[in-house]
Amino acid sequence: MARYVYDFAEGNKDLKDLLGGKGANLAEMTRMGLPVPPGFTITTEACRAYLRTGSVPAGLFAEVQEHLRLVEARMEKTLGAPRDPLLLSVRSGGKFSMPGMMETILDIGLTDASVQGLAEQSGDERFAWDSYRRLIQMFGKTVFGVPGEDFESELAAARAGAGVASDAELPVAQLRDLVQAYKKVFQHHTGRDFPQAPHEQLFLAITSVFQSWNAERAVLYRRQERIPQDLGTAVNVMAMVFGNRGPDSGTGVAFTRDPATGRRGAYGDYLQNAQGEDVVAGIRNTVGLQELAELDQQSYRQLLSVMERLEQRYRDLCDIEFTIERGKLWMLQTRVGKRTAAAAFVIAAQLVDEGTITLDEALQRVTGEQLAQLMFPSFDISAAPPPLTTGVPASPGAAVGEIVFDSAHAAAADRPVVLVRPETNPDDLPGMIAAQGILTSRGGKTSHAAVVARGMGKTCVCGAEELRIDLAAETVTVNGTVLHAGDVLSLDGTTGRVYPGAVPVHPSPVVRYFEGELSPANDPLLAAVQRLMTHADHTRRLGVHANADTGPDAARARRFGATGVGLCRTEHMFLGERRELVERLILADDDTERDAALAALLPLQRADFVELFEAMDGQPVTVRLIDPPLHEFLPALEDLTARVARAEALGQDPGHDGVLLTAVRRMHESNPMLGLRGVRLGLVIPGLFAMQVRAIAEAAAQRVAAGGDPRPEIMVPLVGAVQELETVRTEAEAVLQAVEGIPRIRIGTMIEVPRAALTAGEIAHAAEFFSFGTNDLTQMTWGFSRDDVEGAFFGRYLSLGIFAVSPFETIDAGGVGELVRIAVERGRAARPDLTVGVCGEHGGDPASVRFFHRAGLDYVSCSPFRVPVARLEAGRAACTADSSDSR
Repeated sequence: MARYVYDFAEGNKDLKDLLGGKGANLAEMTRMGLPVPPGFTITTEACRAYLRTGSVPAGLFAEVQEHLRLVEARMEKTLGAPRDPLLLSVRSGGKFSMPGMMETILDIGLTDASVQGLAEQSGDERFAWDSYRRLIQMFGKTVFGVPGEDFESELAAARAGAGVASDAELPVAQLRDLVQAYKKVFQHHTGRDFPQAPHEQLFLAITSVFQSWNAERAVLYRRQERIPQDLGTAVNVMAMVFGNRGPDSGTGVAFTRDPATGRRGAYGDYLQNAQGEDVVAGIRNTVGLQELAELDQQSYRQLLSVMERLEQRYRDLCDIEFTIERGKLWMLQTRVGKRTAAAAFVIAAQLVDEGTITLDEALQRVTGEQLAQLMFPSFDISAAPPPLTTGVPASPGAAVGEIVFDSAHAAAADRPVVLVRPETNPDDLPGMIAAQGILTSRGGKTSHAAVVARGMGKTCVCGAEELRIDLAAETVTVNGTVLHAGDVLSLDGTTGRVYPGAVPVHPSPVVRYFEGELSPANDPLLAAVQRLMTHADHTRRLGVHANADTGPDAARARRFGATGVGLCRTEHMFLGERRELVERLILADDDTERDAALAALLPLQRADFVELFEAMDGQPVTVRLIDPPLHEFLPALEDLTARVARAEALGQDPGHDGVLLTAVRRMHESNPMLGLRGVRLGLVIPGLFAMQVRAIAEAAAQRVAAGGDPRPEIMVPLVGAVQELETVRTEAEAVLQAVEGIPRIRIGTMIEVPRAALTAGEIAHAAEFFSFGTNDLTQMTWGFSRDDVEGAFFGRYLSLGIFAVSPFETIDAGGVGELVRIAVERGRAARPDLTVGVCGEHGGDPASVRFFHRAGLDYVSCSPFRVPVARLEAGRAACTADSSDSR
């Protein structure tokens, strides 16, 4: 029979697949001898079995009973006993942290009988009844779906009736009445009384945690964070310890380094006389961790010692949840902490300096996504008005948008918005994803809003206490200023400042460093970026080129670290004022007119290539011959038809529009992306490719004569059969031989048609290099027209889980990726010295870069701005160090 339950003493931190992150880390702390309440973990295998069948696996609850007896023996208490009850917490815990997305239930075991025993045993009647009302509220909402606002309404009424401002001030009599009111709410919504059997409470709670894996918000969060949907969650059952037993009790969250900046030192939040969920929910404002030293010096010193031991054990920033019960410290959870992108780089470099990790390991502690976040702009404070207020800087960045007060409006908005809430909860996730930034009036750096925002790279300011938010009126008032829905706010997540209106932004310091404008000296972040990027460049096998069509683009790509141009799209050189010359080419009635049009284009193309070769001197420049259908250079059929019809209706001669309309109708295709384009254009329109090849060759000769080192390559697009490439190659070689003083110019092809990938062995005989055009290859493999399907049904496919992510964003490894692997293998078998790269925008996607490394490509090419990301990910792909789960 399968085993589904493990005592905390039986696991370790490396068993996250089986015990989930929380269970594995509780086991590790137990092994370290830290003060962890007794408990056990139900495995992710049990959850997956439940999700497959819809029922609890056979024997599970018997195992739970067996391990429960061990906990009872250690605590010398019995679950729900009338005199001195053992109470339990039931918490979810998947392999990857999903803060607030799944369920937690505290105080399992309290009943009408045991609440009296808890009051007598603790000597604190108020504490007992407060715990009971919390259980009914959490259990009702989590297990039976009772609306949380119904409980909150009763709680607000109790505060009003007692004339107090906070829950902690409610006297015992009101708490007893509140329990009765909560029971009525429970019975009204469920049709049954609140369970009075402690074991029934436990089993229902465990089942509800299993079910919460597929809660809408949890599915959405996993999709956002690219966490697999089939992992399942573990369930952690632990003896309750209480932070709400008076002024000598409390609860908190601590970080061994600042998760926002990476600075060394203890950071966190503490809440006196409270349960752990009060801190994370952000419902009450916390005090800084240092204030615990004044409240309880002994517990504070013990906590610092535990934090130091945990960071040494995990060799990374640790996030710790703890409770103090009447002066005794208990550790409830630890994990490698979520951090901002800036903190990730700074901490990785610090740990190298401290001798804790190697540079290879440091590369695994940062990601391309984090580097991309650091390259976003920030506010130009010199142009900012006085701030309206300042809150807790929970997640850095600059966000500007119109105010919305609920998640639904944020998710539906078609313009940038800022989500303004008293506090957020997991149900707000869709709006948090859609918003540019998040602003709350309550909570600290460890509140739900802060933790989720940091994980997503969203700007967030929490705990702005001066805000008075009226959700019903959709207004926020601060220091006499009233703002309404639709007004614009600017949030500075680095300083916590909130500005009225739209504040101008200035470039990211990291971008300015890459541009050569800032020195990394005396700046910990820039120094860390430089150090890790240098190591990535030293380590990586993949070259990183850029997609660039102009000299300035190529020059910027070079400053950003590109070592070549992997794609120059020559059709971009035919836009603007040159469009008229292309029209002449299309409308040519005979060879003479066509040759004249090509002759006019030749010097313009040559000048473009001279500029490009000069900017990328000494590095390869891969020039793709014209690819798109020629009709794209003409006015749209609908516009021409309307203009000609209007002229004819007025009795006027449509003139040139009439000529263009005839040409457009002649060239019209039902599916132009599969029609006359790419290599087919060069074979059908005599002289077109020859003109481009001559322009490349003459530009190279001009650069050589000027003392330069041009290294052009000619790439033929959309080849599907080797005969197409052979025909173009023969023509190109004849042109090249006629131009004197040129370097060797290689000729290759894009692999963007599935047939080309499957016949790569044949094509390689005529190609010196391959470059995968993964945008077209994805379209043709899936049978998608990208321009049509992304707006038509991709959203539905993502919501159904058919796609974890768009295949145009990250390479489809199982389909398109398999074609890439086949082409690489067959191409190199035919030509061992074949160079293979990729020039679709997948070349700058972090997950795709790692795939291309594994597939054996020689280089990736992407837009200039993404070059640093590709460099970093190529270095990470080459390292074999174990990854730290810092996402």
